[in-house]
Amino acid sequence: MLPTPYYLIDKSRLLANMEKIKRLRELSGAKALLALKCFATWGVFDFMKDYMDGTTSSSLYEIKLGHEKFGGETHAYSVAYADDEIAEVLANCDKIIFNSIGQLERFSSVSEGRIRGLRVNPRVSTSDFDLADPARPFSRLGEWDPEKIEAVMDRISGFMFHNNCENADFGRFDEMLAVIEDRFGHLIARAEWVSLGGGIHFTGDDYPLERFAARLRAFSEKYGVQVYLEPGEAAITRSATLEVTVLDTLHNGKDLAIVDSSIEAHMLDLLIYRQSAKIEPDEGEHEIMICGKSCLAGDIFGTFRFPAPLKAGDRLSVQDAAGYTMVKKNWFNGVKMPAIAIRELDGTVRTVREFSYEDYKQSLS
Repeated sequence: MLPTPYYLIDKSRLLANMEKIKRLRELSGAKALLALKCFATWGVFDFMKDYMDGTTSSSLYEIKLGHEKFGGETHAYSVAYADDEIAEVLANCDKIIFNSIGQLERFSSVSEGRIRGLRVNPRVSTSDFDLADPARPFSRLGEWDPEKIEAVMDRISGFMFHNNCENADFGRFDEMLAVIEDRFGHLIARAEWVSLGGGIHFTGDDYPLERFAARLRAFSEKYGVQVYLEPGEAAITRSATLEVTVLDTLHNGKDLAIVDSSIEAHMLDLLIYRQSAKIEPDEGEHEIMICGKSCLAGDIFGTFRFPAPLKAGDRLSVQDAAGYTMVKKNWFNGVKMPAIAIRELDGTVRTVREFSYEDYKQSLS
């Protein structure tokens, strides 16, 4: 048994998502690019690239990782490119997407002859959390004025719209795409490709995949564009766990259990968005709060139910631990970094990465 903590990526679970992505590609004609900002564990890229068309990025390092480890198409996007990185960005991508007209103009000469796109902010989204809302007031994420965009159409061949956020409602997606068509359809008709971004939970159990595919195909045919999607969570949802061990138990008005991990260090989105982890089956007469081992008072995975009291040495599996975890893990408190392991399709488990004190030391100065 592997020592905890470690992230365990289960290829059989990952395969279920990959097969839905493959099916969507076949039905819709859309291409699918893995969003590395959500998941960049390249140890399973060889497996995933048989089902996807490439990667999309948010920084130079992600661009390089996608180009080197995933292959296929590499889309480069950044909120802002720096002068000293633009040459390397262009050397590692197939398409470069600019966040603003200002950036497009600044790097117009150096990117001449390359496939260029522009991020467009339709000023509608599905997010109900301001921190993650790309269409929030005063958003810096993309251009929104059709007249200004039309003035640079001779320098770009496509657009990127990213306004969905954990959207599992096809009806809402359909409505927002209609808004995009209403505001920008005359410009889309002059483009060659359009990325509709990520945040669409089309690999969910009850998502109407066929209706979604038909909508994408109709959009593509109406405007004569190649459609791209940028699944992050949709590609890896429910495919991994964070395996932890109980270190101590105590009672302070509630039964508490402290584990050898930390949401601050290993599942940061739980802290940022004030969410609870998932530990299944969450049944039984004993209600226990699962706490991380860092010194942060709010380092709490959540409160769950168990059939028996927990004790030191018990193992727990935190579910759905692939997205926005390994890409955000950090060395807060010097807490031991989880290893990364993969469960193959035949059930065997292998460790692909371990972290040590030397890694902690080298991350500092």
